[in-house]
Amino acid sequence: MFFLALTAGRLQAQPLETIVKSQALEMGKAMVAGDTRTFSRYMLPELLQEGGGASKVINMMDSAMIMFKSIGGKVTRITYGNPGKVVRFRKELQTTIPQTTQITSMIADAELSSTLIAISRDQGKNWYFLDQNMSQAREIKDKLPPLSPDLVIPPPVKPRITPKQQEQ
Repeated sequence: MFFLALTAGRLQAQPLETIVKSQALEMGKAMVAGDTRTFSRYMLPELLQEGGGASKVINMMDSAMIMFKSIGGKVTRITYGNPGKVVRFRKELQTTIPQTTQITSMIADAELSSTLIAISRDQGKNWYFLDQNMSQAREIKDKLPPLSPDLVIPPPVKPRITPKQQEQ
């Protein structure tokens, strides 16, 4: 009987890496759908605050999406690899997860590969994501939480851009 109870308890708890990937997938699905409200739930609160609050950030993202669509731009697909090792650092859980974003426009298609830094402040129930490229930006670097020295962040990868043939 004890064995059954122990086994049932283990089956109910999902590994942290599964939760990270599941929430990253939900965030990516929101971006592809243009659902900036859902997407913003995965942004670090410090960045939302720096941008003037969630409502203002959502409005800015909506405006950017409208402008991007007006030139034929669209995020067509976002995929994720497997998260790295989850590390505990200063009351947070941190890991990385590879992300590939495919974008199309009237002039070119692009594939952007990056690494997201994932941070949880509630023992892994909810995760915030930050693109490694954004974390290097001087304007926001001092607003970000410190990252564990054990976090393995691969170097950035150049985007692959495929120009579309223009009709003459």
